[in-house]
Amino acid sequence: MMKLSVVLLALVFLGSSGAAFADDWPQWRGPQGNGVAAAGDFPTSFSPTENLLWKAKLPGKGSSTPVVSGDLIFVTCGVEGEDSVLAYNWDGELVWQKSLGEERAGKHKNASGSNSSPITDGKNLVVYFKSGTVASLDYAGEVNWQINLQEKFGEDTLWWDLGTSPVFAGGHIVIAVMQEGASYVVALKPEDGGVAWKVDRTFPVEKESGQAYTTPYLTTIEGRETLVIWGADHLTGHDPKNGERLWTCGGFNPEDKPMWRVIASPAFSDGIAVVPYGRAKFTAAVRLGTRGDITSSARLWERTDIGADCPSPVASGGRVYLVSDRGKIHCLDIHTGKDLWVDAIPRASTNYYSSPILAGDLLYCAREDGVVAVVRVSGTGMELLSSNDMGESIIAAPVPVRDRLLLRGAEHIFCLGAR
Repeated sequence: MMKLSVVLLALVFLGSSGAAFADDWPQWRGPQGNGVAAAGDFPTSFSPTENLLWKAKLPGKGSSTPVVSGDLIFVTCGVEGEDSVLAYNWDGELVWQKSLGEERAGKHKNASGSNSSPITDGKNLVVYFKSGTVASLDYAGEVNWQINLQEKFGEDTLWWDLGTSPVFAGGHIVIAVMQEGASYVVALKPEDGGVAWKVDRTFPVEKESGQAYTTPYLTTIEGRETLVIWGADHLTGHDPKNGERLWTCGGFNPEDKPMWRVIASPAFSDGIAVVPYGRAKFTAAVRLGTRGDITSSARLWERTDIGADCPSPVASGGRVYLVSDRGKIHCLDIHTGKDLWVDAIPRASTNYYSSPILAGDLLYCAREDGVVAVVRVSGTGMELLSSNDMGESIIAAPVPVRDRLLLRGAEHIFCLGAR
């Protein structure tokens, strides 16, 4: 007999389209999926001992960002060769752990089979792994359903490790698979994992340029709910209810160069998408909306001197913060693309792979070696408040939530804040 939680799941999705409580962190880039957190009393100086509320030892490798819902913190990782989901409480205690089948390990030294971040609607959790496994679990750790995209639709042809995370959109769970050759976007029914719709998203591009590690973004444009997807040299807008492509913006690779895969997702604010591309050499802005091919009409500006390869930019209040892999920060006017200021955070032999998160006027930036810079930003400049060494590698994005800061390192989850 179908569990009550599975029946309720469909109702929650239809009623909220994935909306979560304001004090939760339900997906990779926070409540709105844009890397912006509500202002709070977050720690600005910390370490493995200073302002540490607790830390929990992780049983395996993963690069996914933790998500928060109610009394639980969820995280994915590989455990003894299996894709696994773990739930912790706010005292750092492991509540439950669930394995979902054989893990497909990462290739890159910083990657894993658990790069994709979970998502939650406040009642159930959805996880996605490099193995192709997608599963829905209730908050007690019981599996509602489980499928494998690669078994259903063909093998993964990415040259590197899966990076995209699922999103809630149009009452569905939507996953973008942008890879070498045939690419697609698929929507799954929340009640049973059945396919609600699947659309082709293959563009004629040179080798590797069709591969993307970005995550779709749900927004409202001209009064219409729209799913925005970046990859294969194109930014596209889709109707999340049926996958219909509403508009397409190209022109991001006019010379049709190979090897222009994209990792960083765009920043979104004021109805504008700011898109980094061309392996950290280019950044452009697109006014979202209308119908059809908007390549010539929607481009607001383009910069050929700045970009970001791994860290996704973040935008708020008409400003975009573009953090390069080496720690240089450009604060741009989102409407003109002009620099409001340029500065830098501490650099080392390692890179900033993690995407920055903006909480009020605080920008949290995690470096590969585990040093987290906390920067106070404004429209006129920045102030480096602290540079905090957590003692282990950090690839996942920081999570500022409920006056706490969650950091997922290579070996631990840290919960930081005033005691």
